[in-house]
Amino acid sequence: MDWKDKSVLVTGGTGSFGRKFVDVMMESYHPHRLIVYSRDELKQHEMRTSGLDYLNLRYFIGDVRDLPRLKRAFNGVDIVVHAAALKQVPACEYNPMEAIKTNILGSSNVVDAALDAGVEKVLALSTDKAVNPVNLYGATKLAAEKLMVQSNAYAGGMTTRFSCVRYGNVVGSRGSVVPLFIQQRSKGEITLTDERMTRFWISLDQGVQFVIRCIEEMQGGEVFVPKIPSMKMVDLAHALAPSAEIKIIGIRPGEKLHEVLISEDEARSTIELEDMYVVQPAEALWFGHAWTDAGKPLPDGYHYASDNNEDWLTVDEIQKMVAPIEIKMEKGMRA
Repeated sequence: MDWKDKSVLVTGGTGSFGRKFVDVMMESYHPHRLIVYSRDELKQHEMRTSGLDYLNLRYFIGDVRDLPRLKRAFNGVDIVVHAAALKQVPACEYNPMEAIKTNILGSSNVVDAALDAGVEKVLALSTDKAVNPVNLYGATKLAAEKLMVQSNAYAGGMTTRFSCVRYGNVVGSRGSVVPLFIQQRSKGEITLTDERMTRFWISLDQGVQFVIRCIEEMQGGEVFVPKIPSMKMVDLAHALAPSAEIKIIGIRPGEKLHEVLISEDEARSTIELEDMYVVQPAEALWFGHAWTDAGKPLPDGYHYASDNNEDWLTVDEIQKMVAPIEIKMEKGMRA
């Protein structure tokens, strides 16, 4: 794909992923036009004044809940990365309809606007919490995934295609536990909900590069899942605060001991490649099934969970991953 000929829009463009995506695209891929679509004018201003201010970069204020505004923003756009979401689990539990309006109805609006505008490709960001969800956030992301995948049926003879990427916790993203642990260590005590807890872990840069690759390779209807390492939360605590006491406070409502990226049921339609899995659409009504010959099927009963992963981060590897976040936080505290 020649990105220089493409107009690209990212919803939620002022979030952790959006900022990194914009930075990488402008530095390495040089799209014809890149549009940051978000509802926060202050964050857009901060992005612009931090150096993300190019002639081909546009800042568009709008909410994914606003379909007419999305249609206006999508005019002339070739590729949409849908990253906008309410993702804080406690906030979603306390404000359930707000989560539904943004994560589900907002995704539906993205689909409608993309179809009406003739967008070529839409790639939506999902999460391991969408697999066998136990909280409202995960349930809304599952619904958003299904919306994206099944909306390929609406495309008919048009060129618009919809796919998803699904990965685990992002190191240092907004709401991440890493900044919390860094703040707590000054008091000599780290709070952990359960010492058995494991999570999938991916860096922001890895997530962005994976999304770009999937946009280039998607056919429509796939859910792309990267092969990423797991981490024990107790190891994260030791990596960030080796001398601090760990206090177990009990698992919270809506929280799992282990996360799942591919369920046993999904595995039946999943193809394994060297560095990722491709969940093909279960119903072969349209497209997205050409991956079968590119990899191998998964064995019966397989599921990809954070506790049965073959790849685990050591304490030293975790320390290397979180070091840039620690430096950034220390600079922020000195400023």
